[in-house]
Amino acid sequence: MVAQIAFVLSWLIAGLWQGARYSVLSHSISDMYAVTAPGCMFLVVVITLCGLATVLFAALSVGPTFRRAGWPAAVGSVRLGLSICGLGDLLTPFERLACRIADSGCSPAAQVANTGGMLDALLSTVGILVFAAAAFFLAQALKRTPGWQDWAWPARWVGLAFILILVADLATSSLGFGGLMERVLAAFGAAAIGALAWRISTRSEPQRPAVPETRSVIS
Repeated sequence: MVAQIAFVLSWLIAGLWQGARYSVLSHSISDMYAVTAPGCMFLVVVITLCGLATVLFAALSVGPTFRRAGWPAAVGSVRLGLSICGLGDLLTPFERLACRIADSGCSPAAQVANTGGMLDALLSTVGILVFAAAAFFLAQALKRTPGWQDWAWPARWVGLAFILILVADLATSSLGFGGLMERVLAAFGAAAIGALAWRISTRSEPQRPAVPETRSVIS
């Protein structure tokens, strides 16, 4: 939960030193940790650690919590770990664009001219779809788990909303709002994972043992 908050705060803060030519409405989060970006290592380190936290959360918390639900829990937790919020963020050091659109002479084609740019383009799209699929599988696991049934439909809505935001992102990128929609997508995903983490943590709190009832014996 803390990692998701740190993830969102990191790219909000990093926007402060990107310069006047950088636009949060049209330029991506990935631009802020491109090879030529100022202060890029701040985001590289923070996002990588947040991705690691999400992978561990999926493997060590989500999977065991819903183990009784069977294969949907296993598939959902694995997909969450492999999603853009997990493995996608964990591989940030290897997904660095060659330049920023805000840089003079940089173009979308030039951004993906290096290996990092190609990985970013590939893993981002695939990772978003994997996250949406994880939400649907986990919704089925929630439905099968006692005490979690009321979270099944919200989980399905998360998956559907993620797909709709992705479609809106693709539709508005040519209008100059690609950066804004990407931030909405990233914040929404972080909020969904944070909410699940909070719920698991509150349900996993140790219960205070019941005090045995004492009975007086009258002799």
